Amino acid sequence: MNRIHVAVLAGLLGASAAQGVVVTAGDSNSGWLAYMNVFETPANGGGFVFGSGWGMADLNTSFNNAAETMTFSPNTIGDPNPFWYTPVGGPGSTGNKVMEANAYYEVNASYAGQAVTFQGTILSNTLTSAHEGTIFVKDFAPDYSSFVAATMPMTAGAFSLTLNTINDPARHVQWGFQVKGVCVWVTDVAPFGDVVISTAIPQPASLAVLGLSGLVATRRRRN
Repeated sequence: MNRIHVAVLAGLLGASAAQGVVVTAGDSNSGWLAYMNVFETPANGGGFVFGSGWGMADLNTSFNNAAETMTFSPNTIGDPNPFWYTPVGGPGSTGNKVMEANAYYEVNASYAGQAVTFQGTILSNTLTSAHEGTIFVKDFAPDYSSFVAATMPMTAGAFSLTLNTINDPARHVQWGFQVKGVCVWVTDVAPFGDVVISTAIPQPASLAVLGLSGLVATRRRRN
């Protein structure tokens, strides 16, 4: 499917005002956004280095739309510069930066003051202790300087995560997945595992499911 789906939750049958929304993860055509935050390793103090918008493929995400799956792997950087790897990049090298890869959707204004519930299924998680996978719903300030969040680990099985957002139409609501850990040389990534996520849309019998296509963030900032 090439859509994100949003289910509107009404307090009573026929109620005119929605009490909240249920959001899910879609396929490669559904408007994913990507952002990378880079940090020093703990041995080097762990400080923030930079953050910027990246392409989804650069986050090491891949889609199988026919099978309705998305695979999220630890980040790899092809640059052998010692900035990224020690002593230099190549097979067997050690990552010299911690990468926080965020794959997400963003909606502005329309979800203000609502209970936003992110639902889906993690099919498998084989990440080693070098990387951590997280599911999140975040509510950012208008200038992206701060946020409130609900998070949970990417554990295999169905998940449901809810955040009550702040009632301010200038804020930005995001939901998605994050993988964080040291960068890995591309030939060495397989032993570090991956996460496989279902992009099939849950269809609860009690909810009317509406299509919402092509969500695009107005700005990209640090997640």
